[in-house]
Amino acid sequence: MPAGARIEGGPRAGGDRHVLVVDRDRCRLWELFSAYPLDGGARWRAGSGATWSLLSNRLRPSGWTSADAAGLPILPGLARHEELRHGSINHALRVTVPRTRRSFAYPARHFASSLTDRDLPPMGLHLRLRASVNVGSFRPQSRAVLTALRRYGMIIADNGSPWYVTGAPSTGWNDDDLHALHGVRGRDFEVVDTRSLPRPGL
Repeated sequence: MPAGARIEGGPRAGGDRHVLVVDRDRCRLWELFSAYPLDGGARWRAGSGATWSLLSNRLRPSGWTSADAAGLPILPGLARHEELRHGSINHALRVTVPRTRRSFAYPARHFASSLTDRDLPPMGLHLRLRASVNVGSFRPQSRAVLTALRRYGMIIADNGSPWYVTGAPSTGWNDDDLHALHGVRGRDFEVVDTRSLPRPGL
């Protein structure tokens, strides 16, 4: 890990303290959870970590976690401001919910709960914004996020804040614009039945 790798929330942050690093030369993604630099960043201590080849869709083995509770990579599920500069967000987004079930569904590889209530979602549950939700009234950045949520959906990747869609940090994000997303409710989403779809990466 590079000595100056950025920690989610900053050097003094609590919370998950994720660190994401892309090795462009080797086409690899490295991710850490609860990451703390030691000896000025010469070494790192972390609660968990994982690496993926960016040349493959291969997932981690069943039952394996990662820097995220669901065992998925974090980076592909982030909303990134540079995507908006190219016109749209063209992938599913990562989302957290307060409680999940002791179960996981593809593409997740791991659960992080002792609860068995069938009304709770499993890790990896795929949801999408209902077509009936009018996204045209939202400002540009919120509209881009909602359009992605309607077209590609979102995947439950961790326990955390309710309906928290995660984005990569950027000074280009407009908080006033994005705060409008608080007006979207859980009832505005529907579960995607993915059982008959291809399952790359297995």
